[in-house]
Amino acid sequence: MTRYFDDLETRSADQRAAAIAQDLPRQIARAKGLPGFADALAEVDPKAITGIEDLAALPVLRKSDLVSAQAADAPFGGLTTRGVSGFAHIFQSPGPIYEPGGTEHDWWRMGRFLHACGIGQGDIVQNCFGYHLTPAGMIFESGARAVGAAVLPAGTGQTELQARAAADIGVTSYAGTPDYLKVILDKAETMGLKMNITKAAVGGGALFPSLRQEYADRGISCLQSYATADLGNIAYESEAMEGMILDEGVIVEIVTPGTGTPVAPGQVGEVVVTTLNPDYPLIRFATGDLSAVMDGTSPCGRTNTRIKGWMGRADQTTKIKGMFVRPEQVAALVSKHPEIVKARVIAGREGEMDTMTVQIESEGGSANAYADSVVDALKLKGKIQVVAPGSLPNDGKVIEDQRTYD
Repeated sequence: MTRYFDDLETRSADQRAAAIAQDLPRQIARAKGLPGFADALAEVDPKAITGIEDLAALPVLRKSDLVSAQAADAPFGGLTTRGVSGFAHIFQSPGPIYEPGGTEHDWWRMGRFLHACGIGQGDIVQNCFGYHLTPAGMIFESGARAVGAAVLPAGTGQTELQARAAADIGVTSYAGTPDYLKVILDKAETMGLKMNITKAAVGGGALFPSLRQEYADRGISCLQSYATADLGNIAYESEAMEGMILDEGVIVEIVTPGTGTPVAPGQVGEVVVTTLNPDYPLIRFATGDLSAVMDGTSPCGRTNTRIKGWMGRADQTTKIKGMFVRPEQVAALVSKHPEIVKARVIAGREGEMDTMTVQIESEGGSANAYADSVVDALKLKGKIQVVAPGSLPNDGKVIEDQRTYD
C-alpha cells in the first residue's frame, strides 16, 4: 500500500483547483508588489488570476530576463519578498544568475520526491550533488531533512573516498546525477567493499533505461526528479514510473516555444512554471525545457497532473544563411495567419549552401500566399510547403536543423 508524503498528493481535481484559486491570486499580488515585476504586472488584477487558464494572459519570464534584472537590481533583480540578508543562502549559477535559498522546512519541496523514492527515517543518504555556489546539494539535503534521513554531504569527486565512506557508514541511499552512482559502485567493487545502497534519487541529467536497469540488477531502485535552481522541485517519478507527477507547490503550463501560448493537451512544448513559494514568487518562468502533459493520473494513486519528463530544449535558435532564426519569429509567422495551425522551419544544406524550408500546417492556401509573411517574420526567403493539419511531428520543435558537419 502506497504511503503518501501528505494529503495534498491525493486531492481531487476540484480540491486542487479550489486551493489554486486561493493561493494564486495571493502569489500574483506578492509579485506585483515587487520592483522586478512592477512593469510586467502593472495592469494585472491579481483577483482575476484564479486558475491555470488565467495565467496565459501574463507575460513569460525568461532566464535572460533574470540576468538583466539582476544587473539592474543586484543580486535578485527585485524579485524576492525578502532582502538579501533575510535568506539563509545565496547561490550562483552560470550566467551568472543568483538564487536565494532558505532553511525553513523543505524550502525547495524535495522531500516529496525523496519520500516517493522510499527514503525516510533510518536511511543515510550519500548526497553527491555539489554544495559550492550552486544549490543542488542543499536542495537535496533539505529534502532529506524533511523525511528524517541522515546525510553524508559528499559532493562530487574523490570516488575512492566516496566508496569507502559509503561502506564504512552503511549508506542506504544515493542522491546525485544518474551516472555517478555507477562510478561509485564500480569503484567499491574493485576495492572489495560491501555496499548497502538500495535507493537512488537522481536528477541533473538523463537517466537512460539501460542504466536504470543496471541499478535494478544490483538491487537499487532508481527514480528521477525534475528540478531547477530557481524553482526547486517541479515534478518527480513515483514507484509507478509512468511519467513525472507535478509537485504540489508549482503550477505548470506547456506552451509553444518562443511564446506564452499554451499548446493543446498532449502536445510537446516549453515548460513554464509559476511557483507558489512566497519568498521567491516567480510567475510564468520559462525553463527552456520541452515536455508534454500526459492523460490520466498515476497508478500509484497520486492525482496531480503528469508530464512526460525532459524531452529536449526549447531554445532552438539556429543560424541559417548567416542569420539567426528564433522560435519567437516562427510564432510571429503563425500569428499572422489565423488558418495556420503551426509551422516548422527546416535548415538544410545543398552543396556548400544553406537552405531553408518552411512547413506550414493549414487547411488550405498556396505556398505563394505565405511568401511575404515568411520574409517579414524570418528575414529570409525559403521554400514553403503547405501540409495538412496534424502532419508535423509532435516533438515541440519549431526549428529543425538537418545539416551535418562531418
